[in-house]
Amino acid sequence: MARGHIHDTLIVGAGFTGLGAAIKLRQAGIDDIVLIERADRVGGTWRDNVYPGVACDIPSLLYSFSFVKNPSWSRAYPTGQEICDHIEEMTDQFGLRALIRFNTEIAGLSFDESAGVWTATTKQRKTFQARTVVLAAGPLADHSMPDIRGIDTYQGHKIHSASWDEDYDFTGKRVAVIGTGASAVQLVPELVKTAQFVKVFQRTPGWVLPRLDVRMPGAVQALFAAVPAAQELARQALYWGHEASAAALVWDTSMSRLVARLGRAHLRRQVKDQWLRRQLTPDFTPGCKRMLVSSDYYPALQRDNCKLIDWPIATLSPVGIRTSDGIEHHLDAIVFATGYDAHLCGPPFPVTGLGGRSLQQEWSGHAEAYKSASAHGYPNLFLMTGPNSGPGHNSLLVYVEGQLDYAVTGITTILKDNLHYLDVRADVQDRYNRGIQKRLRATTWMSGCNSWYLTADGFNASMYPGLATQYLRQMRDFQMQDYTAIEGYTAHSNSESDNAVPRGGNAVPRGGNTSVVTSTA
Repeated sequence: MARGHIHDTLIVGAGFTGLGAAIKLRQAGIDDIVLIERADRVGGTWRDNVYPGVACDIPSLLYSFSFVKNPSWSRAYPTGQEICDHIEEMTDQFGLRALIRFNTEIAGLSFDESAGVWTATTKQRKTFQARTVVLAAGPLADHSMPDIRGIDTYQGHKIHSASWDEDYDFTGKRVAVIGTGASAVQLVPELVKTAQFVKVFQRTPGWVLPRLDVRMPGAVQALFAAVPAAQELARQALYWGHEASAAALVWDTSMSRLVARLGRAHLRRQVKDQWLRRQLTPDFTPGCKRMLVSSDYYPALQRDNCKLIDWPIATLSPVGIRTSDGIEHHLDAIVFATGYDAHLCGPPFPVTGLGGRSLQQEWSGHAEAYKSASAHGYPNLFLMTGPNSGPGHNSLLVYVEGQLDYAVTGITTILKDNLHYLDVRADVQDRYNRGIQKRLRATTWMSGCNSWYLTADGFNASMYPGLATQYLRQMRDFQMQDYTAIEGYTAHSNSESDNAVPRGGNAVPRGGNTSVVTSTA
């Protein structure tokens, strides 16, 4: 292949994580960066999710990077629009727009071992080349309609919560919401305000805790703007409060029973009807599935124009939904709040590594990486929100910060030491994942419920079995001896090049341990 310009780093995705990677790389002195973004603006999942009531269930002060604080959050919990605004401001504050190629979607990534270069091909028939790649597309970037019998026969309006139809008017309409997860508990209270009636089809009830959301006083915003240390102190307090909740949500302990009691007390306080309470009471350990946070979902279900249906859906019909009790519910619109196509088997495009190996094929059974950031056979590639990096109790962005610093250390090592490539060793990756899976056996996620955290055969490739503090500690420790380092990159390498040391030939300790500075929150 003819060589055009070869960037130092290519970043896939211009959401929180991709933009954060660009900021951290620039701070490390790396400026030759290109970001590939399939949409026409930044924002990632917060740009795409615009359903009524969309908001974050992590406090505002924790749902931003520690290196890009926002003193002007208007509420204790941010709305989706306010998060989008913050991401736009962050993009402008750090001058990142010039780096982004909008309306450009990756069709495939492949590594040229002889050249030490990644090539990204796009659906627009463009190519980009880079020595290093940061995959920051996010695990919940895509969705599809669920596989429900008769879905193609339904003649009314179909909407997925992750692809909202802002032009559809729900006023006076007969509406169904399928699903009772995080999106549904935000959607339903908004839909009941305008629809003629709303029927909520529940497969499994979830644990719901009250949402302690209040407006952020202007005096507090002014204090945070004038004294950043005050905001950092508040952020740290929230961080350690969430860390403490791991004792209830990550592991099944006496604290888990306390959370269950709190959840049942919230249910009793808001729902007086005993039968409805019975329908809404979960039968699994808190934390096994994602905890829900809402103070208006239960009241919405009890409105005169709302009804909870817990009979299984037998089929969709041309006029609505038919449940297994034989009742056909006639509907004008069906809202599918059924979640996302979680990327447990890699990104939604082919990734080809050393010797033509395929990441999708290797991860088709069980996705594995080293510290969730590096995959053996895919050198100079750094994964964001990779396998076993999900939190069950704290802010995802806290974990992402650790991944960003780890990736920046790896990328600066490759570029400054002029390495042909850096590939995590197979034995190191295998040993790490055996330890992760052993630790996962003791967590609530493996206690028997079905969730999107698990593959069809029950393998957990999603969650990290520990504290955020533990995760950050491992990400600070970049050990060169965990990698095979091939020296001798040259800018004009080609298939006949003999400049690179043969693969496996020159592992580079050179000082061994490179430390990463990572904040605790």
